[in-house]
Amino acid sequence: MMSIFNNIWVVRTIWSIVTIIICIIVYNIIVGMFGSRVSSGKIKFLSSKKGKTYFRMLRSIIRYIFIIITFLIILRIFGINITSMLAGVGIIGIIIGFAIQDALKDIIKGFDIISDNYYQVGDVIKFGDITGKVLTIGLKTTRVEDVYSFNIVSISNRNIEQVEVVSNLINIDIPMPYELCVEDSEKAILEIVSSIKECKDVDNCEYRGINDLADSSIKYQIKVYCNPLLKVQIRRDALRCIVVGLEKCGISIPYNQIDIHQK
Repeated sequence: MMSIFNNIWVVRTIWSIVTIIICIIVYNIIVGMFGSRVSSGKIKFLSSKKGKTYFRMLRSIIRYIFIIITFLIILRIFGINITSMLAGVGIIGIIIGFAIQDALKDIIKGFDIISDNYYQVGDVIKFGDITGKVLTIGLKTTRVEDVYSFNIVSISNRNIEQVEVVSNLINIDIPMPYELCVEDSEKAILEIVSSIKECKDVDNCEYRGINDLADSSIKYQIKVYCNPLLKVQIRRDALRCIVVGLEKCGISIPYNQIDIHQK
């Protein structure tokens, strides 16, 4: 048994495992201390929406720092000269730089997202066909939860120029027949607006006026304000209120008609 511990490689392996365990414990203690203070509200800045975004970024940075430190310590345990290795980084760095250009772009853009306040944890963003809630902003990627499928999607930070922050506003046009006078149309719309305001999770609803003179109808616009995460369902509820409101007022929803004349 003692002969095993006399083997230098076994000893180095054991010390490497101990080093990894200690680094994990220290990392969890540091992150746990900050996390408990954030959740308890003791640090007011970190309790805010923007503060939580900074905290998640800081946690990501600390994780990478601990990984690098652990790696260097293990190299030292195995007798590798870290000083000479770091001296050669400058020469090798140029070669590596070309290989990790995208990763560097992600890291730089990650800091830009935080410093320029492009979006924060909890915001709803749109990227291509994906619309989701921001869960975390890391050094390389932003993780979002798709509002339709609830899948977790990772978006590279370098794609920030293609990301849109979803607002809390829904624009809806209500078509009214040309035969109906404006006063009667607006009276019916105001009743619809009142019914939409009573819907669950609707913050506010406003009538904005005539938005378009279409081929077969006059379109009156309303604006509905709600949580961006609930926009899909709120729109459905608002459309239902519109149809029900028009039915109560005896107003038919206009549709395109084609007149055919025969000789």
